[in-house]
Amino acid sequence: MGRNWNTVSFASTLYLIPILDLLLSKVPNQWQAEVRLGLQEALVNAAKHGNNLDPCKKVLVHFSIVADQCWWVISDQGDGFAPPEVCTEQEPPRLPCDDRDCGRGLYILHQIFDEVQWNNQGTELRLCKQVKKVSRLPMVL
Repeated sequence: MGRNWNTVSFASTLYLIPILDLLLSKVPNQWQAEVRLGLQEALVNAAKHGNNLDPCKKVLVHFSIVADQCWWVISDQGDGFAPPEVCTEQEPPRLPCDDRDCGRGLYILHQIFDEVQWNNQGTELRLCKQVKKVSRLPMVL
């Protein structure tokens, strides 16, 4: 079955409610709260850390839902970063930075999504969520 991709782009902002509503519109209800948390984290990271909240820079999201898989590809126009190899431990990783929450967002992404992949530059994030053939119930209701 072919995959139809939709695209949305927006200026770097933390006002994400309408973007999240659009990106979640076809996600099954039982997964909406959990996926909203993960997508919000990813979009905030792209706008804040990637684009430094520069309103001249855009965040681009390609999204598609086919059968039991929901995909989001989030790109920013920042300088990128070196993403960690894996982030599935019980404790969030500690990354070298001044922010006390460093690594928490990456940990959240790996807990919510079934696939979390960055490009080599650290400017594009691919997320996948299995919504029908699942091995667990949603963490957030």
